[in-house]
Amino acid sequence: MVTDRNLLIERGGYNSRMTSDDLDGAVVALAAAVRVVALTGAGVSAESGVPTFRGTGGLWEGHRVEEIASPEAWRADPLVVWRFYETRRRKLATVSPNPGHLVLARWQERFEEFALVTQNVDGLHQAAGSRDVIELHGNIWRVRCTGCGAERMERRQLDEMPPRCPRCGAAERPAVVWFGECLPEEPFERATRAALDAELLLVVGTSAQVYPAAGLVEMTAVNGGTVIEVNPEPSALAHVASISLRGPSGEILPRLDERLGEAS
Repeated sequence: MVTDRNLLIERGGYNSRMTSDDLDGAVVALAAAVRVVALTGAGVSAESGVPTFRGTGGLWEGHRVEEIASPEAWRADPLVVWRFYETRRRKLATVSPNPGHLVLARWQERFEEFALVTQNVDGLHQAAGSRDVIELHGNIWRVRCTGCGAERMERRQLDEMPPRCPRCGAAERPAVVWFGECLPEEPFERATRAALDAELLLVVGTSAQVYPAAGLVEMTAVNGGTVIEVNPEPSALAHVASISLRGPSGEILPRLDERLGEAS
């Protein structure tokens, strides 16, 4: 645990404006850390032009998103569900990783132990070069057979909806976590181990309102780790952050990366 005096910034609260001391404190903490975890949310992808559920008004063709992205909607009308997801997939095919994604990919090599945990399903972290990303909510480019359970990547434009499993012929669904579903066990267990073991956890571009993912931040804080929040606005867990850096991750992370390079 780093004890530099610059880290004693608004502990138990947050800053409405980022100061040079905030950035200095974050650099000191990162430079001293061996085990680092980054938890990313929709704000990171929004900087690449990906619309968020919270920012779309919650409607698609007159339907509430929560009603479409659900097991109930799938049982009622798989075609409507797939039309929604195929529309999202085609839009995602036109966007690219932003500087924040690229910095997080480079940090795999900077830190001795680095885990990237994301709530995003768009695959932009992998497109930026990140490996072994822990995807809590699945991946929109992956499909899962509702019959045999097999999963596969599928990036082609879908002419047949729902697509059919090449192994058993059953309908395939998007391999994402829908409203009302539990997180997949294996990724969440990996994320939990990483959060509990982390010396430092970065909370990047997330409102920290969705559990159990948001609980990872509390795990690190309770276990004595340093929490750094990178977000334009305070998240629901800003009170547990040791340091709050206010601004877009695509601007803040490159600044941190540059300063880390100067300090090494």
